[in-house]
Amino acid sequence: MPLRETEWESVTTWLERYLLNVVDPYTQLAPYFDEEFIAALPLGNISSHNARVLVSASRRDIQRQVKLIEVVTTIDEIRVRPEFGEAAEFLHRLREDARIHATQDPFGTRVLKGGTEAFIDREDLRETLRRFVVDPEKSVLLVDGEPDSGRSYTYHFLCHVGQHRGFRPARVTLSRTSTPRQVLQRLAGFVTDPQAGTQPFPSSALNDPLLSLDDAVHWVVGLATSSDLHFWLVLDECDKLDPHSDVWDLIGQLALAIYEHAAVHGDRAPRLVLLGYGRAMPKLPNDVQSSLCWDTARIVEPDDLRRFFDQLFHESRPARLDDADPAEIDGFVEEAVTEVLHAAQDDDGESYMRRLCTATEKAIDVYRSF
Repeated sequence: MPLRETEWESVTTWLERYLLNVVDPYTQLAPYFDEEFIAALPLGNISSHNARVLVSASRRDIQRQVKLIEVVTTIDEIRVRPEFGEAAEFLHRLREDARIHATQDPFGTRVLKGGTEAFIDREDLRETLRRFVVDPEKSVLLVDGEPDSGRSYTYHFLCHVGQHRGFRPARVTLSRTSTPRQVLQRLAGFVTDPQAGTQPFPSSALNDPLLSLDDAVHWVVGLATSSDLHFWLVLDECDKLDPHSDVWDLIGQLALAIYEHAAVHGDRAPRLVLLGYGRAMPKLPNDVQSSLCWDTARIVEPDDLRRFFDQLFHESRPARLDDADPAEIDGFVEEAVTEVLHAAQDDDGESYMRRLCTATEKAIDVYRSF
């Protein structure tokens, strides 16, 4: 299971206090990391800066993440402090993540977040996303579908795949009252180093609304492109926007700016994901039409649920069921489908798909407890 942002902040603090509070950070890191990795780090004489640089560089792939936390758990000052237990737990989680990465197809994963969150069906999305990730000519992913069909749930799957394929989704959830400036400020907050003191918009041309918006869009996309991290900018619930909202123009400008940056900078440019963006909504600029990928979400049906449990239960048997007859597993599958469909009918204020996923996660827990 990936570490959360607050947990990476803890790692950064530990490195600042217990490893990098030295005059010569390069010499300090030499016993722990390979020479090429260290030489590429832009380190200075401020320990907090050096800690952020080291964490940022290490988060580019899962193997580097594991290596960094292995280093953290060997620091003498940490091993004698209460933080060691937390660091050891981080290491266990990341090693498990690395094991999954090495042995399983991340695009085919059925249960996310360390086995606590179900991602049901969406076979078309899995294959669309697989092609999208490796195709340098594609820069915008649009996910259509009826409300409550699991479109927004796509974000959680993107976070999972991003951990293994080297990108980080940055999501802004839209509403009827969203404005371009609000959306850009949120995106800038994701792609800007919070310690750098960068302003949310360039200072020039602020008296011209159209020009300043265009400048701000390219400024945010430029920040994402120049970042050590590979960002995917995610705008969720596009269908909640007012039909006359200026955010539609912003979306078009974002798509075009990303397309233009990708033409120059290749895969360093961010990608754009639009959740809830239907084919009847405002058309994106003509220049980006060839760079679009589409997926359509739909409500999970009983047969989808049956296939989900059939694969999961047969492939991930608890120890007690190692030698069970396949027919016994089939019985558990049918029982799980029945119970989940029944539980999902109880309207508790959540969407149907959320109720279905919650019930599925409980059924998985029961099965694993055998």
